[in-house]
Amino acid sequence: MSGEHPRPAGELLAGYDLPSSQVEQFESYLALLLRWNARMNLTAVRQPDEIVRRHFRECIFAAGLIPPVVHTLLDFGSGAGLPGIPAAICRPEIRVTLAESQGKKASFLREAVRTLGLSAEVWDRRVEEMPAERLFDGVILRAVDRMEEATRLAIRRVPVGGWIGIFATHATEAALGNLAGVRWEEAAAIPETEQGLVKTARRVAE
Repeated sequence: MSGEHPRPAGELLAGYDLPSSQVEQFESYLALLLRWNARMNLTAVRQPDEIVRRHFRECIFAAGLIPPVVHTLLDFGSGAGLPGIPAAICRPEIRVTLAESQGKKASFLREAVRTLGLSAEVWDRRVEEMPAERLFDGVILRAVDRMEEATRLAIRRVPVGGWIGIFATHATEAALGNLAGVRWEEAAAIPETEQGLVKTARRVAE
């Protein structure tokens, strides 16, 4: 260790043209994430600079892809709040539901929502336990287990015409193409990554 200090999140987010209030929220989110990550495994990425580069920047990019017609968004398998919390910061007009069934992670999400003053709520059970009639304008998934199965469940949470966003790679996107009930759009390459993609789709009548 050379005694170097991590660069502020705001410096690493330069170029995204975020209002100062949102930069401050990301700074607070990073501090909270680091503090909680010291005692529980929220993310395997533990260096502040890398959290900003590999998590925040990718999720900010994805937030920009959410269409204006999405007013309610489900973050399916939110974990440490990625990508739902960056979406709630960057797109405050969207009401975000952070779905996370692991109790400790759900507790972190509640604290993050409270500390950051987000327009968001936490669902601390499995998404399958939501009332069947509860739908969202959009749903987004990132780094969830059993992605194909999770995507099938996620599709059911938007109406026909609803928006779906999925973090994928060139290696995993082919499997998603076989899913019924969606019309895929052109995937967007995540900047500064070799393989990262955000695949978007609309639900269609089956």
